[in-house]
Amino acid sequence: MYTAFIFDLDGTIIDSEMIGLTALQATLKEQGIDKDLDSLRFSLGIPGLKTLEILNIADIPTTLESWMEREKPLLKNVPLFEGIIEVIDQLPKMGIVTSKTAEEMDNSFYLLNIHQKFEVIVCASDTKRHKPYPDPLNLGLSLLHCEPNQAIYIGDSIYDMRCAHAAGVDFGLALWGARLTDGFDEAQYIFETPGDILKLMND
Repeated sequence: MYTAFIFDLDGTIIDSEMIGLTALQATLKEQGIDKDLDSLRFSLGIPGLKTLEILNIADIPTTLESWMEREKPLLKNVPLFEGIIEVIDQLPKMGIVTSKTAEEMDNSFYLLNIHQKFEVIVCASDTKRHKPYPDPLNLGLSLLHCEPNQAIYIGDSIYDMRCAHAAGVDFGLALWGARLTDGFDEAQYIFETPGDILKLMND
């Protein structure tokens, strides 16, 4: 049915979301800003710069650097979701479209040595506009030489779904990362486990 499978990264392939949230929380606390983790979950799926803009942080560059420095030692050993590599090894053409910057990818994903499994990797540094705009996914499709109706985008956030639909691409919810289906009524698929993705190969 699909010739290309495109994945989000955080909360979909790597189990990194709590690392990012707790590092952000600690960084904000240094500035006297107390936020519980649930109130920061809006940041999942968008670039860190956008997160700090929404939080109305005065010194964004310094805060972003501090946040990334807190993440670095933890992201070096970020875990993969159980079963995701086994699924990836059985899929055809694949790509990644993530809200991580190139620097963040160097400090995390590329250290895992699985990037060679993907034909295309698009990060936040590659486009001016980011999810939920379609630009990063459109770039991924172009690099994969794939039409929107030939691809599926798999992610765990509302930004992922909006990005997919803005690009004319079907969306599959990675429930192992999202944990809840609230707000995802328009998802074409809900995958409870990575293995569920393989059912599409038989359609």
